Amino acid sequence: MKRVITYGTFDVLHYGHINLLKRAKALGDYLIVGLSSDEFNAVKNKKSYYNYEQRKKILESLRFVDLVIPEDNWEQKVSDIKEFRADIFVMGDDWEGKFDFLKEHCAVVYLSRTPDVSSSMTKEFLLG
Repeated sequence: MKRVITYGTFDVLHYGHINLLKRAKALGDYLIVGLSSDEFNAVKNKKSYYNYEQRKKILESLRFVDLVIPEDNWEQKVSDIKEFRADIFVMGDDWEGKFDFLKEHCAVVYLSRTPDVSSSMTKEFLLG
C-alpha cells in the first residue's frame, strides 16, 4: 500500500482544496491529511473561520481522505512520515522547495495550485 501525506489548514473548503486532495490521493492508495490545529494556526498568525473539530469533520467526509491527524507544529512532519509510513509527501507548489529536506524520508511532490481560487479570496468574497 502506497501512503500519501499532506498538510494544511483547509478552512472554508473550496474546489482548489478538493483538486489538491484528489490529486494527492491519486498518487497512492491511502491519504493522510495533517490538519493544522487552532493553536498552530495562532502560531502561524492564521485565523480559521471553522475550528479544528469542524474542519476535521469536513475533511473526514471526503471519500478520498482516509485519515485526518492534528498538525501542532512545523517539526512534526518527519515523525509523522515515520509513524504513518508515508511514501509520498505532497504540498501545493506555492511551497516549492521548502520541504525538500524530507526527501531523505520519502518522495516529495509539489502539485500546481488551482488557478483563480484561494482561501483568502473565498473569505474576502464571502465575508466582505
